[in-house]
Amino acid sequence: MTLDPITLSVIEAGLQQVCDEMDLSFSRAAFSPVIAEANDRSDGIYAAKDGSLIAQGAGGLPVFVGTMQYSTRTLIEMIAAGQAAPPQPDDIYIVNDPYLGGTHLMDVRFARPFYRQGQLFCWLSNTGHWPDTGGAVPGGFSASATAVEQEGLRLPPVRLFKQGRLDPEIMAIINSNIRVADQRIGDVKAQAAALMVGEDRLNALMDRYGDDTVAGAIAELRQRAAVQMRAFIAGIPDGTYRASAWIDSDGVVNEPLEIRLSVTRDGDDLRFDFTGSSPPCRGPMNSVRATTLSAVYLAMRHIFPEVPMSAGAFEPLKVTGIEGTFLDARYPRPVSGCAAEVSQRIAEAVFAALVAPLPDRVTAAPAGTSGNFALGGHDPARGRDFVMYQISGGGYGGNADHDGLSNGCSTIGISKAPPVEIMEQAFPVLYHHYALHEGSGGAGRQRGGFGLDYMVELRRGTATASFVMDHGRFGPQGVLGGADGGVNRVTVWQAGQPYTPSHLSKEQDIPLAPGDRVHVRTPGGGGYGDPFQRPPEAVLEDVRLDRYTATQARDLFGVALSGEGTEVDYPATEALRAGG
Repeated sequence: MTLDPITLSVIEAGLQQVCDEMDLSFSRAAFSPVIAEANDRSDGIYAAKDGSLIAQGAGGLPVFVGTMQYSTRTLIEMIAAGQAAPPQPDDIYIVNDPYLGGTHLMDVRFARPFYRQGQLFCWLSNTGHWPDTGGAVPGGFSASATAVEQEGLRLPPVRLFKQGRLDPEIMAIINSNIRVADQRIGDVKAQAAALMVGEDRLNALMDRYGDDTVAGAIAELRQRAAVQMRAFIAGIPDGTYRASAWIDSDGVVNEPLEIRLSVTRDGDDLRFDFTGSSPPCRGPMNSVRATTLSAVYLAMRHIFPEVPMSAGAFEPLKVTGIEGTFLDARYPRPVSGCAAEVSQRIAEAVFAALVAPLPDRVTAAPAGTSGNFALGGHDPARGRDFVMYQISGGGYGGNADHDGLSNGCSTIGISKAPPVEIMEQAFPVLYHHYALHEGSGGAGRQRGGFGLDYMVELRRGTATASFVMDHGRFGPQGVLGGADGGVNRVTVWQAGQPYTPSHLSKEQDIPLAPGDRVHVRTPGGGGYGDPFQRPPEAVLEDVRLDRYTATQARDLFGVALSGEGTEVDYPATEALRAGG
């Protein structure tokens, strides 16, 4: 079938709109702030035959661009093998098993078959981050877990909704294994309702253009995405480009983990070889295969954002060498850090490798951590338990055109921290400040953006705090002469005394009493280019805004200030920069 460009473009936009409306419906109906406010969720449309991506919401987490494709594919394969019940209209499957195309246990996927004229046309699927799925610690981020069972309830693909009716027995099993179960029903219904919205909108699109026309457009869009990605790859000079990225520790063994990467242009394909990366680790910083592949895909989406969101865009990207490493975790390895942390370090390795051949498109390393902070306890004023999950932003890396964004969302998504006012209403906490992590941007011709600095106090009751973060030991990489960004800093104040975790930004079950505080300062982005080439006036403006001190201006950028830091001393600056 040959489609004219206008019809093809309209159908492409229509498929995107279906996913966007699912995203909006999910967020607006969800109970949990991490979904309703932070938008830690995603919705998409997937092929009936193999689960390949057809479209995904622009407001969904990019890391799910690959994982939802693989989890849907696994569901299709399990149905064909008789390992999962065959679908009926209005069924909805639930699954969160990391080893079946997932991420960590808190990312719970729903999948609904979409029928046209009695035939399965595609799958509608979404993922939402549940604040808790059981396990050793509230929130699921067990920094010292050594097996996946310690992280929470693991669900294979089962039909939670059967022909539109919620199965009370399966829901009872889930509720019996998670904390604050009474609040999850709101998220469950919101997640299911979003898929119903998607079905209505997709039916309307197909009624308008016809089933064959929409099917032909989907096939054409996939082919064009592959062609476009290969066209961009053709612009990369021949060669092999190498880089490494480091994870502070796995939370159990206090030693760094290396992601070793070589990227080779092979004709119109791009090969990503992770041979030599660290072996599987004891703690929760393992990554499952689907998340590793998705991290490579999203990194390339950052570099070539013009390529449409489709399975075709992934076809020229070949990933090898992950077998036997911590980037291909197998049961029962713990994986709570895979999507939120390891995936971002994989993307950092891709950026570091490709910045030399693509200096105008690739940035210095961003903050690269989601800042996973969970607080669980009992609120006596409300007479109930609570689980609070906080994500936070960090600095983006500088690039050829401008400085890095400050307090941006993580590399893997568009999730943002819930408003302080919402968190204080929902949980027994008080935020003392919420500001930029001054000085954390890596020095460069274009400096990195600044991270976040916040302090939160437990007001009443008792609670335990748990963290699975990263970049506490190594700051985000600067490139082309730029300096690394500032590191992640976590301090817990107990009875007025400071405590720093031995793994720096990973710890669990830290007891808190009323008045105790948690202070988090997230990383800044890496710098891009020689800091001594930064215009002195730009350095002065940063000092004027208290982003750096006058001493840092001198030491990091070679800029001398006079007049109590209000003017550039040009002769002294020239001498400093001449001296290197």
